[in-house]
This record gives sequence, C-alpha cells and structure tokens, in this order.
Amino acid sequence: MGSALLLLSATSQMGWSQTVQQTPSIFAPASTPAHQIYELSLFTLGLTGGIFVVVAGLLTYAIIRYRHRGSQDDTEPPQVYGSNQIELSWTVIPVLIVVVLFLTTTRVILAVQDAPKPPAAVEVTVTGHQFWWEFQYPKLGIVTANELHVPVSDAASPRPTYLKLLSADVDHSFWVPELNGKTDLIPNRVNETWIDPQKTGLYVGQCAQFCGKEHAKMLLRVYVQSPADFASWVKNQQQTAVQQQSVERGREVFETEACANCHTISGTTAQGRFGPDLSHFMSRATLAAGAAENTPENLRAWIKDPDTFKPGCLMPAMKLSDQEIDEVADYLATLR
Repeated sequence: MGSALLLLSATSQMGWSQTVQQTPSIFAPASTPAHQIYELSLFTLGLTGGIFVVVAGLLTYAIIRYRHRGSQDDTEPPQVYGSNQIELSWTVIPVLIVVVLFLTTTRVILAVQDAPKPPAAVEVTVTGHQFWWEFQYPKLGIVTANELHVPVSDAASPRPTYLKLLSADVDHSFWVPELNGKTDLIPNRVNETWIDPQKTGLYVGQCAQFCGKEHAKMLLRVYVQSPADFASWVKNQQQTAVQQQSVERGREVFETEACANCHTISGTTAQGRFGPDLSHFMSRATLAAGAAENTPENLRAWIKDPDTFKPGCLMPAMKLSDQEIDEVADYLATLR
C-alpha cells in the first residue's frame, strides 16, 4: 500500500513539474486581471522612472555646474526671489501626474472588479482557515482543500473562475501573482475576485495577510487544466470515496478517534467541518496547505506530530500508536 501511495504521489508531481513556477512574480502574468495589473505596473514604473531621471539629472547638473571652485570670487552671487513660472510648473506638473495615475489606476480597478460573469463561469467559495484553504464548488457539489483546480480559459470561449472569499477566523489574503492581485478574506464580510488563466499548468501563491504563527506556510496551489482534464477531475471528485476492505481497521480508528470531529469523508460518519475535507485526499499533491509533499513517509509523520511540518498549527498530535498511524495512513491512501 505504501509503495502504491508513493507512486501515485510521484506521478502527480511529475505531471506538473514542467510548468510549476517556484518563485511567484507579477511580471509573468497568465490571466486577464494579472495582465491588466502588469501593464499598470509597467506604466507606473515608466512614469515614476522618468521623473527620477529628470530630478536626478537636474540635481547632478546643479551640483557640478555650481560647485565651489577655490579660484572663484567668494562673494555671494546675486539672489533672485520668486519665479511665477517655476512655481506654476512645480504645482501643475505634479498635479497632472497624480491625475493621470489616478485615472489609469481607477480604470484598471473598475475593469477587474466589474467584469461581467459569463454563464459558463466556474464558481468557487474560498474559505480561509488557520492555516489552510477550503474550496467549495457549489454548482458541482465538490469540497476540497489547499489545491484549487480550474479550467483553462481562452478568448474564443472564455471560462473564467469567480471566487467568493470568506474567512472562518481571522484576516487572510488570497494571492496568486500570475493570476490576479491579492484580495483579502475578512471575517463577516464577503469579498470577490476572479481569474481566467490562459495557459495550463501549476501556479503557486499563498496567504498574503499575516494570520498567525503559521501564516508563512499557508500556501496555495492552483492547477489550471484543459477542459477534458478538468471534467475528469470533477467526475472523480463527485464520486463517493471508495474504501477497501483491507483498510477497514484504519477507517475504524479514524472514525472513533477525534479525527472524525474535525474532518469530513463522504460516505462515512466523519462529518467534521473544522479541518479539510479528506474525501479525495490522495488527489492532492501536498500536505498541510503545501508545507510538504503528499508521500507515505510525510503522511505518517504528519499524523504522528503535525508540528513536524507546521509548528503551532491547530491540528493536535493524536497520540496514536505506530500501528494505528500505519492503519490510518493506509486508509487515507485509498481516498482518491
């Protein structure tokens, strides 16, 4: 069972290894809102860079042209007080620059926030927890965690993904730089954002709002799939998890210990809502919101002591025996 789990995890990793970006950057946009933010950043950088060059050039000229020379007369030069032309220039030009930046930024904000939702759009409710992500697809009847799957979108038949952002506890922030700017998740408030990635692959991000001790390990993985691959993933997620008879003991341990109080597994008595839904646990490439790869060894270490990967996380060590840990791990390995 352990070798089968390792093979599945390795296969999952290899399938995306060619497209993953290890260092997220706003300068590699792959979605319409990200492109708009990128173009605005270049415009702002160019404008402010031009201002810097002009100011630095004038300052350098003044320093060199009017530097003190020992052979010159040390008497004070004629003093000129006030210049309407200069004062008008340093008032009007900055105002015009601010107005241009304001109008350009407002145009991009409105274009991103008020984009019409097409009928084919995928809807996902994102809930931030300390310290993991919950993804619900209300129209598809799917609940998963930490790894978001969306279809690729193209200009001929756009299929963007609209995200409703909620928080279960404190402030969080959803940020995948290649797909869109950061958007906060605030308790008792609903925020929204959207993405329409135009290239398949794996895009990484993380929570961008300090939310507690393990904020840095509240990672995000967005899998952008072809329409056929996304439909296959949806079909698999909609199926009830299949448990083999050989791991019945692991299921029994899971349901009788506190695991069932925090996690949900469809088709079982485990209906907890505090932790991630584990119904299709083995469809995910990572553990602990991206803190570790989903391998048999890491899974056992995570069950035995979650602080191994995320010190201060809210999942407790269950104090299971080594045999019980193996049984639970073997049981979870069947949840595809």
